Amino acid sequence: MIENRTFEEITVGESAQISRTLGQREIQLFALASGDVNPAHVDPEFAATDMFHKVIAHGLWGGGLISAVLGTELPGPGTIYLEQSLRFERPVGLGDTITAQVVVTGKDEHHHFVTFACTCTNQAGEEVISGIAKVKAPSEKIRRPRAALPDIRFADHDGYRRLMEAARGHQAMPVAVVHPCSVAAISAVIEAFEEGLITPILVGPTARIQAAASEAGADIGAFRIVDTPHSHASASAAVALIHSGEAQALMKGSLHTDELMGAAVSRDGGLRTERRISHVYLMDVPGHPTPLLITDAAINIAPNLLEKADIIRNAIDLAHVIGIAQPKVAILSAVETINPALASTLDAAALCKMADRGQITGGLLDGPLAFDNAISAAAAREKGIVSPVAGQAEILVVPDLEAGNMLAKQLTFLGGADAAGIVLGARVPIILTSRADSLRTRLASCAVVVLLAAAAQTGGKNA
Repeated sequence: MIENRTFEEITVGESAQISRTLGQREIQLFALASGDVNPAHVDPEFAATDMFHKVIAHGLWGGGLISAVLGTELPGPGTIYLEQSLRFERPVGLGDTITAQVVVTGKDEHHHFVTFACTCTNQAGEEVISGIAKVKAPSEKIRRPRAALPDIRFADHDGYRRLMEAARGHQAMPVAVVHPCSVAAISAVIEAFEEGLITPILVGPTARIQAAASEAGADIGAFRIVDTPHSHASASAAVALIHSGEAQALMKGSLHTDELMGAAVSRDGGLRTERRISHVYLMDVPGHPTPLLITDAAINIAPNLLEKADIIRNAIDLAHVIGIAQPKVAILSAVETINPALASTLDAAALCKMADRGQITGGLLDGPLAFDNAISAAAAREKGIVSPVAGQAEILVVPDLEAGNMLAKQLTFLGGADAAGIVLGARVPIILTSRADSLRTRLASCAVVVLLAAAAQTGGKNA
């Protein structure tokens, strides 16, 4: 419960206080609520060069603690804030524990005004803020249940930022953009080009590409255009650019995925290798500590055991490129025990044994695992699962395309995840974009391809 002190109950010299510790979460929440994105508070690189050489709290974060004492402790509910002076004595840094205290210094019987001396001190007893507050104290007693605050999950896009920073360290890659004949497709190209990720080669009907660019308000005068009559021809011409060495990756424009992939997997002049072609979603999920790679959610409809083995190998290779040395691979099913009635559990067991025999390398496999105990250590403990993968999986191998597609889209549209979608196993990586993709998704997909290309040039090592 939360209860106030009425004007009549308050005595001069009476005091109240609260303490809070400053973390990154507090700084982000204050910046979000106030719109104050001063780099001294939110940009560690800048803050390191500023006068305090570290990230510091917004000054009014400490002032907010004084407000919290007045509004919840003394006088408490029913208080009307009238005046506040503040003097900022020294900075507040990450990890500092601040105690805000108010002490009654005077009462105005006629107006029910109360004045307070206000201080904020850190864990060393040093004063960081001082000031005077004036409030109108309540005359009626109020006792209310303390409000339950909402749980907040941060979508800070740190994974996206790290991915973009890593990609910017490499040269822009020549990419054949297949049939970019819509505003969305052209916009994706421009965005990736301006970020320095790709040097686009536009493959499609010239008149339609130029019309889309005009509608998007985009200048494509500096881009090479390979003229083709229709989308099927665009896909074939783009694949030919790969064979000639003029492009190092493909990017889907405004044609259907099956048209593009038909040309890519063609046994006559396509981009096949000995490895099965598969799709991987690289996802940055708010509140989850590590990236999640979900595969396959776009290419293989109902893969068999050997196809799943290649799907896993492709995902492990991508994990290595983004810096995960030994990715933990969870082979998903509806349950975590082997059940002959569920073919996915049998496949999981066989795939784990293949890894034991050295047929799948570079990662740590376990399965079958249900989704909850694959990503939640608490769920794994509750079910008594002892495994180096359970609760900390980084690669999620789904039973079929339907399961993977639903899982990835749920995380994106309900969970606020950032996602990059890449096709692997071909001679070059393929970027599959969608009109529903966000700007971050489109750029992240291009960034992954840049890292893959850089890794290929260094013999597959972390780019």
